[in-house]
Amino acid sequence: MAENYKSKDIVVLQGLDAVRLRPGMYIGTTGVKGLHHLLWEIVDNSIDEIANGFGNKITITMHTDNSITVKDNGRGIPVDKHPTLKISGVQVVFTQLHAGGKFNNSNYAYSGGLHGVGASVTNALSEWLKVEVCKDGLKYFMEFKSVKKGKDKVSGGVPVAPLTCLGPTTETGTTVTFKPDKLIFKDAQFDRDTIAKRVRELAFLNKGITIELIDENQVEEMGDRVRVYNYTKGLKEFIAYLNEKNTVIYKEPIYIEAKSDLVDLCCAIQHVDLYSENVFSYVNNIPTPEGGMHETGLKSGLTRAFNEIARNMGLLKDKEQNLLGEDYREGMTVVLAIKMKNVQFEGQTKTKLGNPEARPEVENIVYEGLMNFANQTSSKQALTDIINKAKGAAKVRDAAKRAKEITRQKNSVDSYSLVGKLSSCTGRNPLLNEVFIVEGDSAGGSAKQARDRSFQAILPLRGKPLNVEKKRLSQILDNEEIRTMISAIGTGIGTDFNIEHLKYNKIIIMADADQDGAHIRAILLTFFYRYMRELINTGHVYVAIAPLYKISKKNFEKYVYDEEDYDKIVKEAGAGYSVTRFKGLGEMSADQLWETTMDPSKRVLVRVTIDDLADAEEMISTLMGDNIEARKKYITANANFNRVDLFESRSKKSHG
Repeated sequence: MAENYKSKDIVVLQGLDAVRLRPGMYIGTTGVKGLHHLLWEIVDNSIDEIANGFGNKITITMHTDNSITVKDNGRGIPVDKHPTLKISGVQVVFTQLHAGGKFNNSNYAYSGGLHGVGASVTNALSEWLKVEVCKDGLKYFMEFKSVKKGKDKVSGGVPVAPLTCLGPTTETGTTVTFKPDKLIFKDAQFDRDTIAKRVRELAFLNKGITIELIDENQVEEMGDRVRVYNYTKGLKEFIAYLNEKNTVIYKEPIYIEAKSDLVDLCCAIQHVDLYSENVFSYVNNIPTPEGGMHETGLKSGLTRAFNEIARNMGLLKDKEQNLLGEDYREGMTVVLAIKMKNVQFEGQTKTKLGNPEARPEVENIVYEGLMNFANQTSSKQALTDIINKAKGAAKVRDAAKRAKEITRQKNSVDSYSLVGKLSSCTGRNPLLNEVFIVEGDSAGGSAKQARDRSFQAILPLRGKPLNVEKKRLSQILDNEEIRTMISAIGTGIGTDFNIEHLKYNKIIIMADADQDGAHIRAILLTFFYRYMRELINTGHVYVAIAPLYKISKKNFEKYVYDEEDYDKIVKEAGAGYSVTRFKGLGEMSADQLWETTMDPSKRVLVRVTIDDLADAEEMISTLMGDNIEARKKYITANANFNRVDLFESRSKKSHG
């Protein structure tokens, strides 16, 4: 067969066919996350218009048929004919990959959509898409559809007719309505809460903009059909929102806003009475959860300024050493938003800023901004509180350093501290190995019997692990269960974290499908989020989904993993079935535990991801913080302890 490989065998995909053939290359997934990516591509185009000074309002309307409309009052997509392609600008934007007005700075000084694939990809993966453009006193319309070509092939984004002028108008802007193609996205539906979170974030980042979210699926009489987001104070309101469930040590956030030849910067800083730092950074409205050069510059500027201020105020004496940046950042929440030209994001995912010139620029702006803040009479108390908190953190840091050294000595995997706790696997290839963190000795015993010891390790937890949200690092390292986990995983924590030392490719939390199990999962995920976040970012943390029931009768046996599936499976079983209710993992036999929860060919694992740092921060503050009323309210609204759909993606059913 290979000998007959000729030029005629090379497939040349025309137009947008490549997008439909390999949608994951362009939107990551064809699940719910990918569905919403289609929307973000259109919304980002509208935001880019407004961020560059054209327009001030966006309206997003969710329709009952899962179609969605995005309307802005910007300049409108160009409608004249492209000089080379000889088709309208509208048709170019929606049918040509790597085409757009953002590859130079003449039309968009700042842009998040740099790859030029946004609108065309949304069009390619839609059943239909309609666009209206109001420009230069006239309204234009164009429609695109997916078209079946042959038995199995469907081409997406095919123009129904050329751009048509509908007549005069006094409006300006672009309106795009599209319906995602069910052939691609199956039953995935747009989710109002998911959209609202991103819309709220965009409104915070672009002060003064109005974003309206209309959900036609909601009953109008309920009063929640229309949500309007408008923040005149921008990042000041954003940081207040992030810290609303925490106790702040000074009320008014430190705010820096400045513009240079290279960057346009806004930054808000506020400390709370917790111990972890939280930096939320954005470049041209795009979240950068992996940080980059702008975050490096921010931290350098903060450290330099605070040390100088501390000495000017006499809070650091000549004989005392400068404090470290981590001391000043203890309990600090920062929102950093910059806009710049010619952005270099590392990777297609746009999660890390690579421009080296951004580092010194951001450092200098932040330093100058803090020094100016220090010159204000009203800032003295806030600065005193920040510096005193940092001095306290420095003292604890020394103690924590000693504790970590002790931990390293005590908790190597070969030392006595793990004997009787970790049941290691025989395989020595970390890429194939996985460790189950199991609730309780009873479940741990079943798991040890059930596992495939060639690649599966078991680490039972005795009692609930420590809630790290309100603890210093020195207190965390005093906890035996935490020390055991750190030692078993092998990467170290915090500033000592090194992903290259990871001993297991999958770290799987296996807890009961009840309230206690949910609490243990939340505690463990909080620990990983605060001190080993890179494990989550790189996709190594999973949750095992255990069954709730077994429905069985002669020649029929099925496990129920979700209450919603119970009636369906009972109906499938027919009369004469019996039900086994699993109250906990410890009640399952080793064979049942292997078959339902540990066998890579049958189990369901949920990979834990962080799509929205601000949203993750709010959830952890709510669930693990001191605000009992907020926690009760959240649990009442969301309690379902075995919901697969709380997470975005399931792992492949293999251990490879």
